[in-house]
Amino acid sequence: MRSTSRPAPKKSAASSANTPDEATPLLPDFPAPNAFLMMLEGRAPWEYAALLAATPWLRKLPRGDGHPVIVFPGLGANDVTTQPLRRFLDSLGYETHPWHQGFNFGPRHGVLEQCSADVQALFKRHARPVSLVGWSLGGIYARELAKELPDHTRCVVTLGTPFTGHPRATNAWRFFELMNGRHVGDPQMLAQIRKTPRVPTTSIYSRSDGIVSWRCSVIEPDPSVGHSENIEVHASHLGLGLNPLALFALADRLTQDPQHWAAFEPQGAKRWFYRMPI
Repeated sequence: MRSTSRPAPKKSAASSANTPDEATPLLPDFPAPNAFLMMLEGRAPWEYAALLAATPWLRKLPRGDGHPVIVFPGLGANDVTTQPLRRFLDSLGYETHPWHQGFNFGPRHGVLEQCSADVQALFKRHARPVSLVGWSLGGIYARELAKELPDHTRCVVTLGTPFTGHPRATNAWRFFELMNGRHVGDPQMLAQIRKTPRVPTTSIYSRSDGIVSWRCSVIEPDPSVGHSENIEVHASHLGLGLNPLALFALADRLTQDPQHWAAFEPQGAKRWFYRMPI
């Protein structure tokens, strides 16, 4: 795993030359993952097996402080897919909540409004900010909710979420269009999604992701926004929420006090599993 320093993606000369106005973002020319990487998505069951094998080690992680956490599933997925992740966080003492909206087929009418209402309700019930965890498309929801409700949000952690680049740099854009009945790639929407929330934000991604181009999951440097980071793991897209190394990083991030936030840096023998930047 590698914790990166958020390198800015390169823009193509064509996109720079053809920009009609400042409101239209310069879109990086990222290709979607190739067929070989898509085939590697078949390792997800093995990642779940690795999670089971690593359970005794993961149980030794620092206990959470009991604050509420909402977990948003990916495109075409539901709360069943996030159950292992939520059980893991429950075992550490967090109060986790599913999103309770069935299958995630995109931000259709009323979806984001219900997500916002859920965050506000948990904030009111617990009298403390809520951590938002999102897998793939669910991470878009988490980031946008944090922008809308920064005072209600403790932190954001995304898993393989394509928040920069063009949606066609994923292998899921056709399914998204089919389920939503609209085309992807609206410039204003992409510019909004690319903005980093002003709360502690972590992107966990994999270069061997077979669904989302890893470059689409890298937070770009922004001097006006602190407390953001990228953490690279070896994982499939479908296995990110089951991968023990990804879950270790997630748990570590949830323990962070937002007022004394520090970037991810594994210590001791854990460095054997994490490739850190030079």
